[in-house]
Amino acid sequence: MGMSEFYGDRNDEESAATLLRALDLGVTFLDTADVYGFGDNEELVGKTIASRRDEVFLATKFANLRKKENPDYWGISGKPEYVHQACDASLKRLGVDHIDLYYQHRVDLDTPIEETVGAMAELVKAGKVKYLGLSEASPATIRRAHKVHPITALQTEYSLWERHVEDEILPTVRELGIGFVPYSPLGRGFLTGAIAKPEDLSSSDSRTARYPRFAGENFDKNQVLVDRVRAIAERRGVKAGQLALAWVLSKGEDLVPIPGTKRRKYLEENVAAADVQLTPAEVAELEAAFPQEEIVGERYAAGSLKTIDR
Repeated sequence: MGMSEFYGDRNDEESAATLLRALDLGVTFLDTADVYGFGDNEELVGKTIASRRDEVFLATKFANLRKKENPDYWGISGKPEYVHQACDASLKRLGVDHIDLYYQHRVDLDTPIEETVGAMAELVKAGKVKYLGLSEASPATIRRAHKVHPITALQTEYSLWERHVEDEILPTVRELGIGFVPYSPLGRGFLTGAIAKPEDLSSSDSRTARYPRFAGENFDKNQVLVDRVRAIAERRGVKAGQLALAWVLSKGEDLVPIPGTKRRKYLEENVAAADVQLTPAEVAELEAAFPQEEIVGERYAAGSLKTIDR
């Protein structure tokens, strides 16, 4: 996502180099969406991996509606006819004949999930899509969807500073045999410790506006928690972000986190996190250092929270 929008200035050349470096390092799962950069990210990914398509398990998403002429507009559609239109548009931008994993990016609360997944199942039958996924879906919605067609993966935010999925969502997907894809496992970069103050983000970076935990006093209070993680990381001889990723990876082999980055330097740090093994005692120490009740601010601004299926 950050390669094409939201997280500061774009550098498509470095982004493409980062994608190719990921493949060289053995990363096989790439995740994009039609909404990132108004389709630009799909085009970037598709063009970059064209000669190495067989090395990639490619995921993209649909459902968020945006207008280039009005960037502040956001809508959601899970209507069957739109499912087909969105898939065809993504296939064209990606330059591929099939999508390995196709997610509904946000649940359309005005369209029965059975209708949306029914249309997605038609894409599987047509050979345009291999597997189906959901994002930010509630346990009840996941169950209803899974009855229509097997859901392969659920993508929802999960990290040291966002653990709501542990209560009901993770138990539900594990009961149903659905894989879990934690997005923002680095807390949108906050858990790396690389953002020391809001002013470190460029004027074209929307994190302070879109995510209350980055704003004002919330930032300073949350930074205290990150400082604790950094101290533990220094003792271990690793980066704070690597420790945060290792924590997510410690939660089970059915979790496949997707840390986003647009630079090779940080990609290499993230990949190396897979070699950081945590003992149960270290996991407990991290969780004690990052108590959920001390996190300040909602994970999304109020308008975005309204679109979350709960």
